[in-house]
Amino acid sequence: MRLKDKVIVVTGGTGGIGKESVLKMIKEGAKVVVGDINAEKGNEVVAEVKQAGGEATFIQTDASKYSDVENLVQKTVDTYGTIDVMFNNAGIVIPKPLLEHVPEKDYDPVVSINQNGVYYGILAAAKKMVELGVKGTIINTASVYAMMAAELTFSYHASKGAVLMMTKSAALELSKHKIRVVAIAPGRVDTPMLHGLKDLGVWDKVVSEQMRGLTQPEEIANVVAFLASDESNVINGTCVMVEDGYTSFKTPLL
Repeated sequence: MRLKDKVIVVTGGTGGIGKESVLKMIKEGAKVVVGDINAEKGNEVVAEVKQAGGEATFIQTDASKYSDVENLVQKTVDTYGTIDVMFNNAGIVIPKPLLEHVPEKDYDPVVSINQNGVYYGILAAAKKMVELGVKGTIINTASVYAMMAAELTFSYHASKGAVLMMTKSAALELSKHKIRVVAIAPGRVDTPMLHGLKDLGVWDKVVSEQMRGLTQPEEIANVVAFLASDESNVINGTCVMVEDGYTSFKTPLL
């Protein structure tokens, strides 16, 4: 098992990519700490893990608060003695045309979780890894929309674009401590977040743009588990595209 005895923290670990990554990492032998704001769902994920014979712990965490993320990392170390991998995955989207934005409702909440939450995760995990002398790995969930624009999701683009540069900058500064930092960029993934777009009347278009069909969360989880493993040791300071060609193809004419 590639992740045997590794201690891994996953924020946003109760649904979609996060939950499937937790389950995949457990199968690969890891001990996983699930950080999420939703305590009910967090405990359900941990119960599912334990029923399957794995080891996991839930710690309620608001990724938009540094004190919460710092507490998540510290409690992980208190419980398991170390932290090997930090997967900064918590994220939200609030679809709204730019000219209809109320910043406090449509921009600030998205940036506070998608951007600040990743920064907090990088900072808290890196400090602890350096303190413990751990040659760890930090994985950040970006998006294809860190690199391309779409209607209704200005705040999401801004926050995910920041994740790419935080990944590069952190990788540079942390390399001397033997800590890797890498991002992933999913495309259209079949998650509850994506299904929220059904209310906007654009679902058929959303599905058609992912030409081989929507990516399944477990397919992303397979890549995350690889990046968490020592097999990916040379992947650092970059963004791994997990989007099934989404950014390479235009929408077909026919």
